[in-house]
Amino acid sequence: MTNIRPLSTSLAKKAKLELGEVPERIDQDIAVLKDWISSQPHLKARVDDQLLVAFLRGCKYSLQKSKQKIDHFYSMRDAFPEIYENRFVNERALTIFRKGGFLRLLKPLSEDGPRVHIARCNVYDTREFSFVELLKTRNILNDIELLDDDNAVIAGCIEIVDMRGFSASHLFHFDPLIAKKIGIFTEKALPVAVKGIHFINVSSTAEKFFNLVKSLMPERLKEIFYVHSNCESLYDYVPQECLPKEYGGTDGTIENIIAALEEDVLRYKDYFEDEVQYGSDEKLRLGEPFNSQSLFGLEGSFRKLEVD
Repeated sequence: MTNIRPLSTSLAKKAKLELGEVPERIDQDIAVLKDWISSQPHLKARVDDQLLVAFLRGCKYSLQKSKQKIDHFYSMRDAFPEIYENRFVNERALTIFRKGGFLRLLKPLSEDGPRVHIARCNVYDTREFSFVELLKTRNILNDIELLDDDNAVIAGCIEIVDMRGFSASHLFHFDPLIAKKIGIFTEKALPVAVKGIHFINVSSTAEKFFNLVKSLMPERLKEIFYVHSNCESLYDYVPQECLPKEYGGTDGTIENIIAALEEDVLRYKDYFEDEVQYGSDEKLRLGEPFNSQSLFGLEGSFRKLEVD
């Protein structure tokens, strides 16, 4: 018998209708993944039931896709040390979370809707915090949600990026190669679908740039990419009852969100201490080993995020 958190009625219905979840078959599917993991000499992966069902749900119960995601989830660690090396819940990481640049809103879009995040560009001094360090800390939240957030796993996530206060120093701080790696990592390794990307408080000049970028995107990505000069048009997609007071909403304050997030992160302190033992030994892989070039090479065209 597997140890999986029970779903709410609405999420259970969504998982059945949209992901093809058959509750009576979950134990069998998880057993298949555990057997496959144990048969891979290169792979040292967690076999927690809650984590494995997250991969199954994120891959709509395709065992083959689930195996591929799990393989990339662990194999990319050596090839992407920028966001995995020294990834601990320590005082530095807590300082980054306490500044409120990464907000996991208290309420999902609806009872069976996506989790909503807000990224705030202007709260970090680029002389104190590097782009890579911020992404590494944000990646801690990714792992926690795989284990802890049924809305994110089943219904996906909506990302809101607040451009207020965005300056040239933030632009120079941006590393396009790391951003490319994050995009590929999100597509190949994370079993969570991005349902919307909203840039808010965008200046008229920047809005023209974003619209140009959007015109070059694949159609599927265009459908989830939005640019707003303020919050008013955002409310058509994310209702005010989901947003904190500072964004014209009614669901608490940013201070409330930071406090709740810190509590969640601290519960996983030992988990991330333990994470260092998991990964991939490519010398033992049956077949062609993965490396940084094969995973993140510059070949190919515009990469797309997983949006379904």
